[in-house]
Amino acid sequence: LASGPRQSNSVFYEIRTYDIKPSKMKEFVEMVNKYFHLRTAHSELVGFWSAELGAMNKVVHVWKYENFAQRTAVRHALANDNDWQGKFISAALPLMEKQHNEVAYLVPWCQLGKPPKEGGVYEWVTFQMKPGGPALWGEAFRAAINAHINTGYTKLIGVFHTEYGLLNTVHVIWWNESPDHRAAGRHSAHEDARVVAAVRDSVRFLESQKNMLLIPLQCSPLK
Repeated sequence: LASGPRQSNSVFYEIRTYDIKPSKMKEFVEMVNKYFHLRTAHSELVGFWSAELGAMNKVVHVWKYENFAQRTAVRHALANDNDWQGKFISAALPLMEKQHNEVAYLVPWCQLGKPPKEGGVYEWVTFQMKPGGPALWGEAFRAAINAHINTGYTKLIGVFHTEYGLLNTVHVIWWNESPDHRAAGRHSAHEDARVVAAVRDSVRFLESQKNMLLIPLQCSPLK
């Protein structure tokens, strides 16, 4: 029930969330689509999404690093990349209102997944758990996740537990064919005794939760 796979490898994920000025969202997305290849030349992008429901004028992107030394080297290279700094950063920063980042590990019982096809939507659910880490709530949380997987209406992409940022935070990414498909699945899950029992056990350790419906950008590997 360790908080992440660092007991066997050093891979981690940086989750970056940017709030964009409402009048500049279209411009920001256009810039990302045009210039983000300059950024992905330096390190691996897992996914890049814009919020459709649950938040507005917000983008979320996730980066994979083999270790902290790699991230340090990448950040140094980006600071000295004249194309990246001149074509994207200098123009994009005035469009932003706020930036936030976290470092997280995949939980040890989860591998990063992919959707069965392109064209769906992603649900990003954030759970704030009670202090104590997965040693306290990991088993119950895993059971609740598995209960939703077993209904078959949704596809699990990843479960991440924070290492830097607000601790005892778990981010879960799901994929669905459409918002309507997700809604129908949720209604069915709420009537499934297995899901109800697992969730009831897990919420004993829950302090809060929130979710967003996300649309992948053109540059996102997860589409």
